[in-house]
Amino acid sequence: MAGLEAMLPFSGIGFLVNPTYLRAFSASLHLLLLLLLSVSWLCKKIKMGAHEKCKRAGFLYYKQTFVCCLGLSLFNLALCFLNYLLWYKNGWSDEKLVTLSDLALRTLAWGAICVYSHTQFLGSVEPKFPILLRIWWVFYFSMSCYCLVIDIVKKFRFQLIQFTVSDTVCVISGLFLCYSGLWGKNQGEESILREPLLNGSARVSTKAESNKLKGEETVTPFSNAGVFSLLTFSWMGPLIALGNKKTLDLEDVPQHDSVNSVVGSFPIFRNKLEGDGGGNSGVIKLKLVKALFFSAWAEILLSALFALLYTLASYVGPYLINTLVEYLNGQREFENEGYFLVSSFLVAKLVDCLSMRHWLFRLQQVGIRMRAVLVTKIYHKALTVSYHSKQCHSSGEIINFIAVDAERIGDFGWYMHDPWMVTLQVALALLILYKNLGLASIVALFATLTVMLANVPLGKLQEKFQEKLMKSKDKRMKSTSEILRNMRILKLQGWEMKFLSKIVDLRENETG
Repeated sequence: MAGLEAMLPFSGIGFLVNPTYLRAFSASLHLLLLLLLSVSWLCKKIKMGAHEKCKRAGFLYYKQTFVCCLGLSLFNLALCFLNYLLWYKNGWSDEKLVTLSDLALRTLAWGAICVYSHTQFLGSVEPKFPILLRIWWVFYFSMSCYCLVIDIVKKFRFQLIQFTVSDTVCVISGLFLCYSGLWGKNQGEESILREPLLNGSARVSTKAESNKLKGEETVTPFSNAGVFSLLTFSWMGPLIALGNKKTLDLEDVPQHDSVNSVVGSFPIFRNKLEGDGGGNSGVIKLKLVKALFFSAWAEILLSALFALLYTLASYVGPYLINTLVEYLNGQREFENEGYFLVSSFLVAKLVDCLSMRHWLFRLQQVGIRMRAVLVTKIYHKALTVSYHSKQCHSSGEIINFIAVDAERIGDFGWYMHDPWMVTLQVALALLILYKNLGLASIVALFATLTVMLANVPLGKLQEKFQEKLMKSKDKRMKSTSEILRNMRILKLQGWEMKFLSKIVDLRENETG
């Protein structure tokens, strides 16, 4: 391997391409940055103590800059942790110690920049980012480009991939930071300078009146959110940011779009119910279930997909745990097996978290939609019910249908995927046991089947008790509604305590 120092005209400057020197130089610069940030923070703290704190104003690209600095801090922390795990068994050299020190100081320096930017210059009256950060970002970008060129030209033996990836990330982030440092500016100054001096009160009153209708006119960003926004739930960011500033009012909450509101969901449900013969004949359980399913089949299938991803991702860890133990004991099946295991665990956990969040969100969305259309259907039916039907179903029972039965059907969305999910989870668990234990996993199969069969009589007993509870609840609601309807007669005759005792007895019978 021909060294790059041999190609230089002066042998005295060969240290410029020495990786140990480059890492030590980088660590020294980040340490110097830490000291400068500390001194700057102390100076501003003293000045802010003597003067009134100015009004906070936002910078252009502030959020992106903050996320970039925080990402660099976490990236260097992950590299430092991984290098420590790889090197602690093989002994330490000067180059390894310098590299770890550089990564640790990078983590602290970029974390300090995040804290400094969040606590200090967000309230600054300067037109641009502080000069210290702008100089550092330009110098950091230049240094990263130089290190990347050295990594490409000079062929390191072991750490070439690591250094190249790290310096590539540094170059990209440094380029963005330089761009935000040059074009990022204070947005609060221009808005204050452009504030009109006249008609200020009229403007405030007009703004207050327009805010009253903001909730009615604004549609939720969920309806037109992109793929990344849906994946990360960032479409909720404006509402959360507003709630962080003040207590949310009703006009601050945006409205649902036509698909997710009862205005758009109920006609679909009614068409499905009447198209299946529900408009001509009575509505039976099967027709109602089919109408509810086909009115929200897309969301149900999407939630099933997320549930499947969550189940598969949650079993990646148990499946690879034996391989991880063998790798830690020194049994390597292929090169870079450690990177593969760490990447697999990381990706599986990300998929696990995201799919579970989306699964629960979609189930809650489906449940609320089902409850809304059922309540609307019951209400429309109660408006057109005949006098003879009112004798069979009192107003208390109708209220019970809306308050209890429709709510329970909406809550059923949380459990609609449990039958096939339990089967899949048991199958995956038995396959993992068979992979590690062999035929001994058959004992676990019999134990699982025994526990599942033992739950059958308990489930039937619970269903029986639930039926009795609902009958006693209907009886109490019927008596309560009749007493409230004839309250004038009870007051005239002085029968309040007598009928109150009857209601109390019905309540005790229900809870007992």
